[in-house]
Amino acid sequence: MFGKPLVVDMISRSAENATDRRNFLRAAGLAGLGTVGAAAAISTSAGAASAADAPISDGAILNFALNLEYLEAEYYLRATTGQGLPDNLTTGTKALGGVTGGSQVPFKAGSTVAKYAKEIAADELAHVKFLRSALGSAAVARPKINFTDAFSAAAQAAGVVKAGESFDPFKDETSFLLGAYIFEDLGVTAYKGGAPLISSKDYLGAAAGILAVEAYHAGLVRRSIYNLGIDVAVIANKISDARDSLDGKDDIDQGVLAGNPKAYRANLVPADKDAIAYSRSPQQVHNIAYLNPASGVTKGGFFPDGTNNDDARLTTT
Repeated sequence: MFGKPLVVDMISRSAENATDRRNFLRAAGLAGLGTVGAAAAISTSAGAASAADAPISDGAILNFALNLEYLEAEYYLRATTGQGLPDNLTTGTKALGGVTGGSQVPFKAGSTVAKYAKEIAADELAHVKFLRSALGSAAVARPKINFTDAFSAAAQAAGVVKAGESFDPFKDETSFLLGAYIFEDLGVTAYKGGAPLISSKDYLGAAAGILAVEAYHAGLVRRSIYNLGIDVAVIANKISDARDSLDGKDDIDQGVLAGNPKAYRANLVPADKDAIAYSRSPQQVHNIAYLNPASGVTKGGFFPDGTNNDDARLTTT
């Protein structure tokens, strides 16, 4: 409905008002704005309807989580070491995809952020190993991941960079934190939303444990961004607005700042009025990962060929 330049301009002009900015994003419809790959409609056949009524298996839920862990592990490992996952941790069922983009971040000497990043990278690597071990031969392969195009598209849509400009989260510490901010808050809401779908108490306990770790990570990232000052924190709030515009009508995303530009306060713990973390369904998570709010989307954004899973309900929004 709107072209990229117009949408980015609308976001920029409404930057002083988060509500207006989110409404602009929703009205514009981000479908196709950052999509790397075309959207596809899901089948409406009787067979598809029958399958939709069946419970989602624990294996499918764990594989859903594994797709996200692949994404996070590749991001942090490349940022801290310049290399991604070893080959023996990327194979499995479904098609193995490559990774576009990512390089070692030139962290400052003695940087606390660098220390955080290394610890998070180790945790994400451990999550991949754990989920692959739990799934055994049913573990899916790493799907195709595109950091280069997806980050630039997301940054343009959020008004972080101008239309046509690129955004490289591996360029420096600040850019790295902003890139990490996209993933960590998404991971927390994804695990909370997926946990009720798990039948096995053992798997549920493990998922709760991973959720807690992702929340620790998110807290570190949010605090680090807040400590960089108001200008960087405002950018993070724009990313939050753009992310929230992708997952439906509810306003469940919160930036690191709350209040208005003249009276900002810290908002390091995104939670509802009861101080409970928000949930996102697997479909909402995919809308954000695909950078497309439309229904029936099967690929795009960070996953140009879609995520790897046997249950279409976990790969199609």
